[in-house]
Amino acid sequence: MTGLAEAARQRLGLGRRAAPGVAISAAVAMVALFLATHYAAPVMLFALLLGMALGFLRDRDRIAPGIRFSTRTILRIGVALLGARLTLADLTALGVTPVLITLATVVATLLTGFAVARGLGMHGRFSILSAGAVSICGASAALAIASTLPRDERLHLDTVLVVVSVSTLSTIALVVYPILAAQLGMDNAQAGVFLGATIHDVAQVVGAGFSVSETSGETATVIKLLRVALLLPLVLGLAVVVRDRDVPAASRRRPTPPIPGFLLGFLALVGINSLGWLPEPFTVLLATLSTGCLITAVAALGIQSQIGEMLKLGWRPITVIVLQTLFMGAMGAMLVRYWLSG
Repeated sequence: MTGLAEAARQRLGLGRRAAPGVAISAAVAMVALFLATHYAAPVMLFALLLGMALGFLRDRDRIAPGIRFSTRTILRIGVALLGARLTLADLTALGVTPVLITLATVVATLLTGFAVARGLGMHGRFSILSAGAVSICGASAALAIASTLPRDERLHLDTVLVVVSVSTLSTIALVVYPILAAQLGMDNAQAGVFLGATIHDVAQVVGAGFSVSETSGETATVIKLLRVALLLPLVLGLAVVVRDRDVPAASRRRPTPPIPGFLLGFLALVGINSLGWLPEPFTVLLATLSTGCLITAVAALGIQSQIGEMLKLGWRPITVIVLQTLFMGAMGAMLVRYWLSG
């Protein structure tokens, strides 16, 4: 009992230390959500920019613990709650061909994007961070991938740059890709697959899909959620690789490393939701909480950011992300146009 009481006191103390920083991050997230709703712009981008404006708070003793808590623990909670958006029935209802097109597009972008980044001289962690964010689900993927990688100042700067870039490119795609789908002669179902398989962030996928038609919107949303589901094996694989690198050689004969807790939560929610055990209002609540947690984490990430240090990264990182995005768009359009229509 004494041990439990001590643990409870420690957690209470941690909560008190983190509260000011978490409150500020959450307030920034709410303002960002308000602005995004009224000006039809990416909420993640607003959260990041508003957070950067409060960067002078990053080194204050009362604020820093909560900022760190937001970029790590709240982030992982948000990723876990993404599972409430998925059901296996949604994925199987698509049929085999759209699923294969999505998988092929994601895998090709992940591998080619990594190779492009390395070819332009970027280090390995940025390469997987950018390729994973572009190929899977934009800012959410960048945050989830970053949470498994060794933490240092360079990783923080890379993550901010990737979040800004994919959010901006998603907004451009929201406008351009529906026009491209029409120019390529895609019908509503084909356009939905194309948009869901190639646009980075969920909100922009939904906006682009329903701007074409209701059928396109519904198809694009499910395809996008399939890509979100692929976040699980990627982050799990990275967690295993990173853990193995950090474990001494003499200890590597241990059994396969356990799955990180937030990924177990993601998987459990997908399973529970697929079984129909979650009432729809509760599913909506969990999905809303997931969005709130992720926006809060991005706001805290912005507060931690140092714009001057980001500018020192040069032109290569942004060029890499643009090339990865262009490849994914071309790959998705080609597969949809010539495979799905065939």
